[in-house]
Parts: sequence; C-alpha cells; structure tokens
Amino acid sequence: MNIDAILTSIPVALVYVLVALFVGVESLGIPLPGEIVLVAAALLSSHPGLGVSPIWVAVAGILGAAVGDSIGYGIGHRYGRRLFAVMGRRFPKHVNDDTVAYAEHIFRRFGVLAVFFGRFIALLRIFAGPLAGMLRMHYRRFLAANIAGAVCWAGGTTLLIYLLGTVADRWLKDFSWVALLIAVVVGIAAAVLLRHRVERNMHAFIESRRTGSVDQAE
Repeated sequence: MNIDAILTSIPVALVYVLVALFVGVESLGIPLPGEIVLVAAALLSSHPGLGVSPIWVAVAGILGAAVGDSIGYGIGHRYGRRLFAVMGRRFPKHVNDDTVAYAEHIFRRFGVLAVFFGRFIALLRIFAGPLAGMLRMHYRRFLAANIAGAVCWAGGTTLLIYLLGTVADRWLKDFSWVALLIAVVVGIAAAVLLRHRVERNMHAFIESRRTGSVDQAE
C-alpha cells in the first residue's frame, strides 16, 4: 500500500481524519500502521504546495492517540483477558501469550511510565490502553500519562519529520544527495537498534518465563 499516494489523492481534511483514525485504532490494540500514516502526513506537510498543515497533523495524531488509548482502556477494563484472546486469534503474529506476558511484565514493573514511554515503542503502543485497563491502573494516572505520551509522540514526531522534510528540500537544492542519505541511514539505524533492544529484552523475558526466573528478566 502506497500511503503517500493515497494521502496526496484525497482532500486535505480527510488526511487529518485518516491520521486520527489510524492512530486511534492502533491505540485500541489493533495493529494498524498508525505511525507510518502519521509520518507520511507529516512529511507531506513539509511541502507547502500540498496545503497540509503540520499543526493539524499533530493535533489529529494527538487526539487519535489519546482517545484511542482511553477507549482501549475501557475495553480492557471490562473484558480483560478475553479481549487479548480474541485479538490473538485475529492477529497471532502481534498478539500471543508471549507478547502479552512481556507487555504485562513491563506494565507491572514500570506502571504509568510504561504508558508514557510505551507510546514510542510499537509493541507497547498497541497494548498500552487495553492492558492498563485490564490491570486496573488508576484511570486519572493513566489519562495523564496517556495525554503526555500522545503529545510528545505525535507532536514530536510531526515536528521532527516536518523539519527534516523542510531541511531536505534545502539540501537537495544547495548540497547533494549524500547528506540526505546519511541522515536517512542514521535515522533507520536508530530505529533498528531500538527495535532490536526491545526484541532482545522480550526474548530474554520469554526464556526466563519458561525457566521460572521472570523476576530477573529486563
């Protein structure tokens, strides 16, 4: 699916709706590419001729994240593990006993910090709302961390991509593709390292869970 092509072929107002929708549904616990849609829309906003506002992209992302997580919290609070059982049958690659156990371990260990920082990690971003509800986290504390995480993640991501897109246009005019290529490689490397760290910790947790030494896993 070419998300850039889709976003450039629809009315600007619908771009904001799609950002809020994808981010919100992902926050409910359904593994949609919310972050990819947010990044694509933010990149489009760096091109003035398209009429996409970075401010409204950020607002749409923040609202989608905050509202989606809150709805996910309510669903998780009411249905608990039955919700994850249904999600596991629908999305076995993303939701299974091991991933749910790891996310639950992180939430029990770090509490509201997991809600805030989990917004920046794909696995925890999907589980944050439903899992917080299932674990009966105090809603006001959850809501505060949820909104703070949404503002920093959606607002920060939009700002960063917007600035990179704007600077990239200048680089392409005044310098060469080399500088842009270096920036892209550095960004991808950072994302890969973060993902590798999370996956390594999750595998270590799963192994320790099987051997009965969960408390010593990260």
